[in-house]
Amino acid sequence: MARIPARSYGPALIATGPATVITVPAGEKLILRHIHVSNPSGAPVTFSLSIGADAAGTRLWQTYSVPAAAAGVTDSVRDIFVYIPMEAAEILTLSAGTNNVLNIVISGDRVVLG
Repeated sequence: MARIPARSYGPALIATGPATVITVPAGEKLILRHIHVSNPSGAPVTFSLSIGADAAGTRLWQTYSVPAAAAGVTDSVRDIFVYIPMEAAEILTLSAGTNNVLNIVISGDRVVLG
């Protein structure tokens, strides 16, 4: 079983969605390890992240707020370190409170089975 560090998604803007951004390929697992979100705007912006179709019972974060960038700073950053295994065919969905403001990068380990 090979474990390959990988950027799984992004950098990309988060739409108001919800939109599927990751589908774990057949014969693989994905271990989410790091989620980096930046907000370059002057206002706080929220996002939601779900494993599976977006619904209250699948959300890991619901309307998680990323604060506004401080005066003289280009953006506000949130680094979220996690350990979340995902199985083959599982999906990850994202949505934001304001369209195309937040930028996200998701990384982790691809585990190739067999």
